[in-house]
Amino acid sequence: MSERIDGIERADLDEALAHCRQALAHLHGGRLFITGGTGFFGRWLLALLIHAREEFDIRITLLTRDPERFKQRHSNLAGYEFVEFLRGDVRSFEYPRERFSHVIHAATDTSAAADSDRETLIDSIVAGTRRVIDFAKTAGTERLLYLSSGAIYGAQPTEIPRLQESFSGACDPLDPRSAYGQAKRLGEQLCACATARGGPECVVARAFAFVGPGLPLNAHFAIGNFIADAVAGRDIVVSGDGSPLRSYLYAGDLAAWLFVLLASGGAGAAYNVGSDAAISIAELAHLVARLSPRENNVVIEGRGVAGPRQRYVPSIDKARGLGLDAWTPLDEAIRRNIRHAVNERLESS
Repeated sequence: MSERIDGIERADLDEALAHCRQALAHLHGGRLFITGGTGFFGRWLLALLIHAREEFDIRITLLTRDPERFKQRHSNLAGYEFVEFLRGDVRSFEYPRERFSHVIHAATDTSAAADSDRETLIDSIVAGTRRVIDFAKTAGTERLLYLSSGAIYGAQPTEIPRLQESFSGACDPLDPRSAYGQAKRLGEQLCACATARGGPECVVARAFAFVGPGLPLNAHFAIGNFIADAVAGRDIVVSGDGSPLRSYLYAGDLAAWLFVLLASGGAGAAYNVGSDAAISIAELAHLVARLSPRENNVVIEGRGVAGPRQRYVPSIDKARGLGLDAWTPLDEAIRRNIRHAVNERLESS
């Protein structure tokens, strides 16, 4: 048996499984439909379900626009008789005929390219969420987990150290940069309406920032870029002054959280998903440098002006009420992400 699934160490998956075993027991014998199952979040969910297969019989269907491409890139996540792939766009996919007890709607393009076409991004999120909810109704789905975002809160006031789910702030609808957050808010509204009409029961997970094997290292995620620089032996470059505050939840913890929220989150309720331990971008860069296997300098360029997100840190007290926590310390999470990146570099060379 391979020691890793899609590059994720089985010891990692053991830890995650220990935190969500009771939640997966609720899904045992059911069928799970996942949109966005081929992305960063989805691959962790799928790897964990494959790892837990000996204990839990959960059949899975993943919606993706290009099943063949995914199977080529992630061959050890495919080839299981209990994992099926459905080709289609989240806005227009054909409904499978089977009944599905649970749905996780995680499909969202968060790339810089998607952000450059904001009208299409809005349509994909809103129309896609409506179609997934309509599908869930026809499929007899009991519970639906909707992956939203901390972006729905808009700019976090500096006097509020951690955003609570009850925070009444919102995105500025006249700022084109708020398209993603605004669309996610509308997706939450659709979920609330569906729950109020009698089903499926929708739970909202407001995702913040994450780190772990599989995180894109060449995108617009600061921590991913820092890890890429570290592994390549380059200077770790902070383009701004390094003062913005962020927090990071490990991907293994994230996967466990999502299954617990799917099984046990309150119907019609929203939960912040992330860590509440704030760290500045400059401190983060220096931490990655200290944990790097190479000698890396940190360069703070100090360019640009303060943006709307000087602080992006959630309160997770509500999630803690379900027994959830940021179990993996940030330094350990970064070590594991670096180890994964080094392995991938060696395997591709």
